[in-house]
Amino acid sequence: RDPDAAMTPEKERWAEALAVDRQHGDKAFDFVARRVQELALRGDEAGIARWLAIAGHLDALTPGGTIQ
Repeated sequence: RDPDAAMTPEKERWAEALAVDRQHGDKAFDFVARRVQELALRGDEAGIARWLAIAGHLDALTPGGTIQ
C-alpha cells in the first residue's frame, strides 16, 4: 500500500472544503459560519477547530483567497 496515497487529516480538510464549495457555491462561507456557530453553542471545540480549518482551505480555493 502506498503511504502517500493515505487520506491524511490535511487531505480530508481539502476534500471537505471542495465538497462544501460544490454543494453551497457562493453561500459556502455562510454555511461554514452557521456550522461553527452550532458547534460553539454545543461547546464542541474539536468540531469548531475542524470547521475553521475547512474555512481556511475554502478561502484558499476562492478567487481573491490566500492562494489565488
